[in-house]
Amino acid sequence: MANVRCCSRNRFTGETGRSHGVRTVWCMESEPFHEDEDTSPTFVMRVWMPDRPGALAAVAGRIGAVRGDVTGIDILETGAGMAIDELVVRIPDTGLIDLLVREVNEVDGVKVEDVRPLTDAVHDPRLDALETAAVLVGASTPGDLLDALCLHASRTLGASWMAVVDAEAGDLRAAAGAPPSIEWLTAFVAGSRLAAGASAGSGADVAGPDDVAWAPLAGAGLAVVLGREHTVFRARERRQVAALARIVDTRYRELVQQQCRLAHPSNTA
Repeated sequence: MANVRCCSRNRFTGETGRSHGVRTVWCMESEPFHEDEDTSPTFVMRVWMPDRPGALAAVAGRIGAVRGDVTGIDILETGAGMAIDELVVRIPDTGLIDLLVREVNEVDGVKVEDVRPLTDAVHDPRLDALETAAVLVGASTPGDLLDALCLHASRTLGASWMAVVDAEAGDLRAAAGAPPSIEWLTAFVAGSRLAAGASAGSGADVAGPDDVAWAPLAGAGLAVVLGREHTVFRARERRQVAALARIVDTRYRELVQQQCRLAHPSNTA
């Protein structure tokens, strides 16, 4: 089966506006899907389509034509007359993937950017984010917090790798997957900070690899960096990284202060 990896920037001359609101639709079926009820292969399909009435219905019709079911929709971006959606699709046989992609691409103005297997039996971006936040808030030490961030957030965001770095010290504090070298990570963070400062107030997007995202942990003096191969991090996903980073930064400072209080001589008397 061919692995579908298409960069959307080669498909369209303009990007969608990253400031637009995000709409999410979930559980199109009347009952939630459970793995023990149906073991059909399930995939996440990222699709560019015209932001107009009937476009999604036309795509769903093509999916149905190959006996596929759309069980979830997450709208990542809208703007410039286009929408970028992630569709969770259940099909009876993995051998139908190539046909499925061809059918969807036949819809006028629609292009499939990426198809990847669904790793979990139930995939709900909203629930995944809440569960990750709950794990982070429940961490009991700074080290456990950073480890939990890399482990759980990388799954939530579909990252191949994730790292927390102290760019000033050149130190890798936590990681999941196989991140680049610490030299690459610190250089990337330093360059991204400079680019962010230069673009502040200009309204321009910060240049950088589309398949790498980052966010500062300002209070902790750290930064989180994550990446995946050939799949762009969209505006919704980058906002999600920033939100998780704020949660971690706040919790990290709380845990450090707690450790300092416990280590104070007044607590050992």
